[in-house]
Amino acid sequence: MFAFQDTLGPVEIAFTDRHGGTSGGPFASLNLAEPNPAHDADDADDAEAADAAAERASVRRNVDLAVRAFTGVQPGAPTPPVVRMRQVHGADVHVVGAGDEPPTGDGLVTAERGTVLMVRVADCVPVLLADPVRGIVAAVHAGRPGLAAGVVPAAVAAMASLGAGPVTAWVGPHVCGACYEVPDRLRAEVSALVPESYAETSWGTPALDIGAGVRAQLLAAGCEVLDASRCTLEDEDLFSYRRQGRRSGRLAGLVRVRPWKRWLPARSCGDAG
Repeated sequence: MFAFQDTLGPVEIAFTDRHGGTSGGPFASLNLAEPNPAHDADDADDAEAADAAAERASVRRNVDLAVRAFTGVQPGAPTPPVVRMRQVHGADVHVVGAGDEPPTGDGLVTAERGTVLMVRVADCVPVLLADPVRGIVAAVHAGRPGLAAGVVPAAVAAMASLGAGPVTAWVGPHVCGACYEVPDRLRAEVSALVPESYAETSWGTPALDIGAGVRAQLLAAGCEVLDASRCTLEDEDLFSYRRQGRRSGRLAGLVRVRPWKRWLPARSCGDAG
């Protein structure tokens, strides 16, 4: 279920793989994003529409499974609150809390303990950020347009606006620079803005290394950067849009600050009662 997990003080983070869920077919099995109607509506027949409806139900179960496993809640306990977003390859970042509807944007920030933030990808770069001292966390979707638009520094700035100090960032699974082939014109446009993204495929054609660009932006923002990346195109334990096409599932990055534990001070032998 998890390709990578880590903790830093009260902060918990994880990146999922594609195993341990309820989806079938190309979405097997831990797909965490509903089929996109905009992609499927024009050419879907009745059977495909029924499959999409079934997959949406599977995704709801998968999200519940992943969040419960991530947070370690006991059987019978309610699933902790999770906030997702309608990702659009931009640079908008939203401060959110438990119960919020998914905002449209590519970054989420919260200072609420116990609230899980989720980012979903299939080749783009998922970035999780945390200030464990002040209890502020973020989840960011950084694709090629988001990298160029500055979604990563925007998320760090949003955390700072809530009082965050030093930030640690985890860069999750994404398509690597040796595999992400693009037209030369596109490489020139993006690398003019983020030089570290300039790359070449392993077969010698123009490419972009979005992960390298993200790391450079994080370092420029003063973050400590931890690498949790694997190439989604090369690793079949992960979903990849480039490998599977539009009927690809999505993996997720998850982050939260653990809720305060309820406790009572130990009683001494001399306590009455």
